[in-house]
Amino acid sequence: MRLRRRAVARGAGALALLSAPSQPAKSATVRRVRPGDAGWPPQAAWDELNRAAGGHLSKVTPLLAACQDSPDSEACAAVLKGLRNPYYIGDQAAGTQTSGWLDAWQSAPSAYAVAAHTTADVVAAVNFARTHRLRLVIKGGGHSYLGGSNVRDSLLVWTRPMAAVTLRDSFVGVGCGNRSQPVPAVSVQTGALWMPVYNAVTTSAGRYVQGGGCATVGVAGLVLGGGFGSFSKRYGIAGASLLEAEIVTADGAVCVANACTHPDLYWALKGGGAGSLGAVTRLTLQTRDLPQFCGGVNGAIKASSDAAFHRLIAAFTEFYATHLLNPHWGESVTLQPDNVLSLSLVFHDLDQATAQQMFKPFQDFVAAAPTDYAMARTIRIGAMPAQHWWDPGYRGQHLPQTIVRDPRPGAPDTNVWWAGNQDEVGIFVHGYESAWLPAALLNNDRRPKLDEALFDASRHWGVMLHFNKGLAGAPADVLTAARDTAMNPAVTEAFALVIIAHAGPAAYPGMPGDGPDLGAARRDAAAITAAAGVLRELVPDAGSYVSEASYADPDWRRRSFGKNYPRLLAVKRRYDPDGLFTTHHGVGSEEWSADGFTRI
Repeated sequence: MRLRRRAVARGAGALALLSAPSQPAKSATVRRVRPGDAGWPPQAAWDELNRAAGGHLSKVTPLLAACQDSPDSEACAAVLKGLRNPYYIGDQAAGTQTSGWLDAWQSAPSAYAVAAHTTADVVAAVNFARTHRLRLVIKGGGHSYLGGSNVRDSLLVWTRPMAAVTLRDSFVGVGCGNRSQPVPAVSVQTGALWMPVYNAVTTSAGRYVQGGGCATVGVAGLVLGGGFGSFSKRYGIAGASLLEAEIVTADGAVCVANACTHPDLYWALKGGGAGSLGAVTRLTLQTRDLPQFCGGVNGAIKASSDAAFHRLIAAFTEFYATHLLNPHWGESVTLQPDNVLSLSLVFHDLDQATAQQMFKPFQDFVAAAPTDYAMARTIRIGAMPAQHWWDPGYRGQHLPQTIVRDPRPGAPDTNVWWAGNQDEVGIFVHGYESAWLPAALLNNDRRPKLDEALFDASRHWGVMLHFNKGLAGAPADVLTAARDTAMNPAVTEAFALVIIAHAGPAAYPGMPGDGPDLGAARRDAAAITAAAGVLRELVPDAGSYVSEASYADPDWRRRSFGKNYPRLLAVKRRYDPDGLFTTHHGVGSEEWSADGFTRI
């Protein structure tokens, strides 16, 4: 996103009326106001905010308002159809890509939203929320599992309209002058989603930018959380590729943060979590040379007995340690309670023949024991030109089964999502646990214990090993860059992030029907907790990925940030001493009630 000086100047007069810092009474407890409270802004104040924000303020309508009075109407049917489309959901002020989390949170509309088109709009909203002691929420992609873009009775800074993507052949950060060499980069406004960014950087320009695996995830949320993509084992976390950010801080100032200007804030933005430090309006990310090929390995193997499945796990971990623990390979395998090992791996910078040869030892192991193993899904290994990996036109012609298109009339051609992510649209989370597994577990003397723990955990629930979300095996420069971020340093020593999770179909408030089976959901959650407990016994101090962590983890500061948390908290107190920016398990959130309305 570009800072448009004329846009800032346009709202300067109105901003002056909104920017005076509030002076709350000194007391042990500070409370934000809700509609109906004595301190809630009068209509005249909201009208003034609307003028300051370029006419982009609106009251937020509930997502399923059309179904409340007329559940059988065409309007309700259209909304329900739209809830299968992540782009439709993202285009609604009340929309969240996750509909809720069992016994934790449920999607709920903000009271008002500023649909920010410029940095000046964001400044207006931040100043208004601070002055009137409002709960402030920021939403771009709206994918937060932890509900970070969703709070009832809040003022929403909705950055979806800010989606410009600008390629830069030779970028030097503000204030860096001769201190750094120009590098190719891309500047992205904070409301952009990854698929349009990939289309601009890779499909059109033949470059690579480290982004997310899910095509509809917001750029800002992913980068600020550290961020992994399918090829992070080679290119590192997305936060490490951040060169510069423009951010509106709690005092309403527009800051540029990079290695030379506000370096402490810049460091914190690289993996310190979205929504805790300010409202980011633009990110500039380094781009890289694109490899020639990208490809994938998909299939599933069914073991005939528990003992055979245990041997299959052992064979795969040995195979992974000796053949796949390197920058070429990413994505995941899943170990299922029904004794199925599912493969959903990707590779890059290898042609198809080379990838097939590399995978042959594991296939030979399976083929050598036909009474123990059968193919639940035939293993298929394929490669394609890397420039077409995110190309909707190429995939539509050659691999139409891999994508789903936005069916709305006039939708951009880049509005596609992976077919494999369809069931994740609108999910209601039953349980979610993650933990980094250190690469030392793959050593010969420790691997049997790892195999045993993976097998035992899979008796409770499916265990997913995401190899691209652990950086062990990555190049030295990737590890060095990751260590210079706010993420838990455990990521650099982990060969994989284990994820144990489950979610049911969309359960937005107001949906027709009986809603989710909460009893079954709680049984799922208990099984997930039990499976995670097995692996935490193996690695008691395991860290967690901040964007894919347990909602109720009491040890979230250590798990998400490790030794970096005290430094992060110091940055938070410098730039947001009054806690205007508060998210669940975000930096400094321990000073607030669970709903973020009361400071203790």
